[in-house]
Amino acid sequence: MNTDYWTMLGDSERDQWTYVPRQTIGPLRFGMDREEAVTVMAAYGFAAERSDMGGWHSTGRTQWRVEFLKPRPVAWSRPGGVKCYFVEGAGLTCVLVDGLLGPQVTHEGIRLIGRVPSELYQDMETYAIEHGLGLQSSPGGDLFVKGFEIELGAQRAGDTAVTWALFFNTGTIAGTSWDIAPAEVWHHW
Repeated sequence: MNTDYWTMLGDSERDQWTYVPRQTIGPLRFGMDREEAVTVMAAYGFAAERSDMGGWHSTGRTQWRVEFLKPRPVAWSRPGGVKCYFVEGAGLTCVLVDGLLGPQVTHEGIRLIGRVPSELYQDMETYAIEHGLGLQSSPGGDLFVKGFEIELGAQRAGDTAVTWALFFNTGTIAGTSWDIAPAEVWHHW
C-alpha cells in the first residue's frame, strides 16, 4: 500500500497565513469576488480550478467553488491546499484549508492547520482561560474559542490525524457555518 497519499507538508514548506475572523485569511478577504481571489492567489503561486456548484439552498443564488493548488515537493499529486466558496451577491463566504497540504494559518499565536487535534484544543483552551473567553461547541461538535469563527476537522496523516479548518463569514445571509458551507466541506478527508 502506498502511504505517500497521507504525507503532510511541514510548516517550513507551507505558506504562512494569518487569520482575522470574519475579515481576512492570508491574502483573501471575505466578501471579495471570485476573479479578485483568483488574481490575488495567482500572485502567491496558486493555480485555480473553478466549479459552478449550482443554486445555494432555495435562495436561487449561485454558489461557486474555486480550488487553489500549488505545485508541491512531493512525488504524488493529490488535490489539496485551499478551497474557497463564493455565493452570488455575497462573494467569498468560506475558506477550507487542507491539513496536509494547505497553508499554515495562525490566529492569536495559535497554529491551526496540520495539528494533532488534542494539542490544538489544549492550546485553544489555554488561550480562552488566559483571556477570560469561553469555549463554544460548533454545530459539528468541535470546541473553539469564542470569536475565532472556525470549524475544525481532522484528516489522516500517516498513522495520526491532523486538523483542517473552515474559516467563514456568514454575513447576513446565514446563521451558522453549517448554513453557509456546502455539504462537501463536512466530508473533507
